[in-house]
Amino acid sequence: MTDLEFMDRAEKLLLAIEERCDHINETTDADLDSQRSGGMVTITFTNRSQIVINLQKPLHEIWMAAQSGGYHYKFDGSAWKDTKRSAEFFADLSRDASAQSGLPLQFTA
Repeated sequence: MTDLEFMDRAEKLLLAIEERCDHINETTDADLDSQRSGGMVTITFTNRSQIVINLQKPLHEIWMAAQSGGYHYKFDGSAWKDTKRSAEFFADLSRDASAQSGLPLQFTA
C-alpha cells in the first residue's frame, strides 16, 4: 500500500468513527464526546474513560488505546485487522466502547 492509499483508507476510518459517535449520541443515552485532532480521534465517555485512535503513518497502521489495552491494525485488503489477533477494528472498538460506557454500542465500517 502506498502512503497515499494508506491516508485515504485511514481518513475514511476516522470519519466513520466520528459519524458513528454522532449517530450513537442521537439514538442512545451514551453521550460520547469525540474530538478529532489531525490523525487522532479521542472518544471520552461519561465516566471520563477514553479510547484513543491514531494514525501511525510510517507503519501504515491504526493504533487504538482503550482500558483493555493497546492494539495495532493493518489494512488486509478488505478490513483493518489486529496485527497479533487478526480481530477486526470495528468489532474491537464496539467491544471496548460497550465495556467503557456500560451500554451495548455498535461501531460499523
